[in-house]
Amino acid sequence: MSDTSLSIGPARFIRMVAIGLAVTVGLILATGAAQGHGPGAVLGGLAHLKGHLHAPRLGLLAAAPIQIQLHVAAVTTALAIGVVLLLGLKGNAVHRTLGWVWVVSMATAAISSLFIHRSNPGGYSFLHLFAGWTLIALPMGVFAARKRNVRLHGRTMTGLFVGGLLIAGAFAFLPGRLMWQMVFG
Repeated sequence: MSDTSLSIGPARFIRMVAIGLAVTVGLILATGAAQGHGPGAVLGGLAHLKGHLHAPRLGLLAAAPIQIQLHVAAVTTALAIGVVLLLGLKGNAVHRTLGWVWVVSMATAAISSLFIHRSNPGGYSFLHLFAGWTLIALPMGVFAARKRNVRLHGRTMTGLFVGGLLIAGAFAFLPGRLMWQMVFG
């Protein structure tokens, strides 16, 4: 594989997003099962909510604590840059520059999430495992790139995008959470 390999392509990108969403639904159903609810109860519980898509209510974010504002800014930056990196040419100066911005954004998102305890007041929730995984995998992906192990670098960073942004991010849009209230509430 050359240092400037082509992008992953739209079909693979859509497949990655679909897999990420399927894993998210599976995790939501597993969480419901662990709480003694069947799949019908979990999905039915989501269906009865009166949420509807509208322009985001940014006032809710402005009223949120600073660690949540920082987290949302870092995640939004990482998501936008991640899409560009996954769909663009690899190995050139633009990729490397955007890659470093993405790494800093992901690290900021992971670290700031450690100070957010809304789903489990006073403690950590299973979502914080994504932060730990991100803080371990990010240096591994950077190290792989520095060693010119393009395949390992690509797999690590793609895994972080799907797991750390898409799957973990989908949980932010569950009913009752801030992002749900901003967009659907």
